[in-house]
Amino acid sequence: MNGAVLDTGALIAFERGDRVMVALVARALELELRLQVPAGVVGQSWRNGKKQARLAQLLNSALIEVALLTDAQARAAGQLCGLTKTRDVIDASVVLLARERGVCAVTSDVDDLRRLDPDLELIRI
Repeated sequence: MNGAVLDTGALIAFERGDRVMVALVARALELELRLQVPAGVVGQSWRNGKKQARLAQLLNSALIEVALLTDAQARAAGQLCGLTKTRDVIDASVVLLARERGVCAVTSDVDDLRRLDPDLELIRI
């Protein structure tokens, strides 16, 4: 693994203390790998900062890069949804960021991301 993009399910799993997700983050920290999270994924997973201390700590760490969604990227995500007859622009932004960075995506929604890109390397959590 040379880095990864985390989707909403990955962040929720980390917040809940999922062993696989916690181990993945620990391994990335050990290897000094950066994990990317599209800003929309943060919005989908963030509900109450007072109760999400574990997630807040992860998002504020040097390990995580929150990738902003530019106009061009938003249009590309929308176009990918159109081409694949899907609706989730945030999932599309995960796929596009993983492609751009040449890394895998960590997801609980393998089927959804496969519809967007059948060739993308995925880690199921």
